Amino acid sequence: MEVTKSFCMKKNRLFCLFILLVLAGGVSAQLVEKVREFLAEEDTMKAVPVVRIDSDSLNIVKMREELEAARLNEANMRMEMEQMKLRAYAADSVKLALQRLRIDSLRKFTPGVPVVVEGDTLFYIFAKRGGHTPQQRAEMNAAAITELGKRFNLQPDSLYLESSDIVTDLMYGNKVLASFTDQDGLWEGRTRDQLAADKRQVVVHKLKEMKEEHGLWQLGKRILYFILVLVGQFLLFKGTTWLFRKLKVRIQKLKDTKLKPISIQDYELLDTQKQVNLLIFLSNLLRYVFMLLQLLLTVPLLFSIFPQTKNLAYQIFSYIWNPVKTIFSGVIEYIPNLFTIFVIWYAVKYLVRFVHYLATEVQSERLKLNGFYPDWAMPTYHIVRFLLYAFMIAMIYPYLPGSDSGVFQGISVFVGLIVSLGSSTVIGNIIAGLVITYMRPFKLGDRIKLNDTTGNVIEKTPLVTRIKTPKNELVTIPNAFIMSSHTVNYSASARTYGLIIHVEVSIGYDVPWRKVHALLLKAAKATSGVMADPEPFVLETELQDWYPVYQINAYIKEADQLTQIYSNLYQSIQDVFTEADIEIMSPHYMAVRDGNETTIPKAGVKPEDTKEGIPC
Repeated sequence: MEVTKSFCMKKNRLFCLFILLVLAGGVSAQLVEKVREFLAEEDTMKAVPVVRIDSDSLNIVKMREELEAARLNEANMRMEMEQMKLRAYAADSVKLALQRLRIDSLRKFTPGVPVVVEGDTLFYIFAKRGGHTPQQRAEMNAAAITELGKRFNLQPDSLYLESSDIVTDLMYGNKVLASFTDQDGLWEGRTRDQLAADKRQVVVHKLKEMKEEHGLWQLGKRILYFILVLVGQFLLFKGTTWLFRKLKVRIQKLKDTKLKPISIQDYELLDTQKQVNLLIFLSNLLRYVFMLLQLLLTVPLLFSIFPQTKNLAYQIFSYIWNPVKTIFSGVIEYIPNLFTIFVIWYAVKYLVRFVHYLATEVQSERLKLNGFYPDWAMPTYHIVRFLLYAFMIAMIYPYLPGSDSGVFQGISVFVGLIVSLGSSTVIGNIIAGLVITYMRPFKLGDRIKLNDTTGNVIEKTPLVTRIKTPKNELVTIPNAFIMSSHTVNYSASARTYGLIIHVEVSIGYDVPWRKVHALLLKAAKATSGVMADPEPFVLETELQDWYPVYQINAYIKEADQLTQIYSNLYQSIQDVFTEADIEIMSPHYMAVRDGNETTIPKAGVKPEDTKEGIPC
């Protein structure tokens, strides 16, 4: 019974062990062999017949039982140990499977950190180790390999791998160049040892290249290249100096051959000697610029010869190339905007030309518009041109380089503020000029009187109006002042109706007024510049104590000759009354007849001998 119970218990344990083996998914060959041996032993024990235990074999039976119990305990312990190993293996397998799944999910989004040695990427690092990030691991590995590669006594094939339970190190002597973990292997789909072996081959290949690069033969060649570059640069400087000396001699010869003085009207802006000096200055400037460019290209070349200074060469070259690259790329990127600016500019340019053509046609009266006067044409053209160019600037502004920067916008606001603060008077004059233009109080050539100033209008601008007086004085008057003053236009009335000029004379009561009228009309008709139609007329304006006051009125067309016509009329009045032996009593003339001579000129003096014209 005891044997049967023991056998049943063993069978149950074996069944549990089998279930565990199935769940684990695989058992080692050693475990399978142990189970088979144990089953064979059980079968053997089962085949042993039960003998009657007698008193003589009690000790033997007892020893057998103890032995059997010991074997059973040993088997149980072995099974428990195998179960523990199985559970540990299963746990490790599950953990490994979870890690692989996690890495596969991160592989699409996590870039590897390259280990770069002298510009070459040897391998990538994805995982952390020992508190170091992948970036830090990559930097340390690259630094260690670079330092090793610069040794003159380097033996690249001496690199070896040293493995432990958790890491495989790439070693050179007692120096660790790189370390690889199981996670590194999972990231690249290989075991740790396979990954380390592959990376060892890559590092060995790179170290061989570095040994060749940093060897004594390469050092000698670099020194030779350095000397050749220096000699070449020296010869290039000498050649540049010689070339520009020849150019200077050629420029000196141009003084007597091809160069001619540059003049603006009668002013000689540049004579031949000044042109020669200017050309020599420009040639010297070009020489220095050319030599500076040579130096800027030679210095990075010298530094790039030696590996120790290659990075410095790249840095120096970047100082030269980056601005040029930035400018070039900026120009390339700006080409579409530049094309847009050209299109807008050409469109506005030809539109302005079209408006100028229309203004010219209206001004010449070849094109007539109802309600639009010819003298409005050019001022309107200037206004439209200004508005078109302002519209063009507003359209071009967003396409200008740097227009969206804060500095550009700040400068624009500052300029606008300065203009707004300092241009109130200017804007007032411009508005007044526009009002004067379209109100048409006068036009160019008109004889006007502005307060105490009388003269002909010779220029009208948006800001000021210029008047030339009969004394050839040029008077500049702001348009705002004209708007606030009263203006008399002599020429407008003269063109339309005829301008009436008048002169007042006083004749004594002893002369009949009809005779005076006839004489004044005769004098007016004989005056040059006075219109015959309408005829002159005489008015008596006052009856003073000593004399009546007569006013002769005459029509004229040429208002710009007003002063000359007045002078001619005064002369004619004197001549006519002298011929008639009549004294002119004005202004406020008194004479006592006590034997003194009259004021009438003596006989024999002809009026035509004393008549002289007064220039206008």
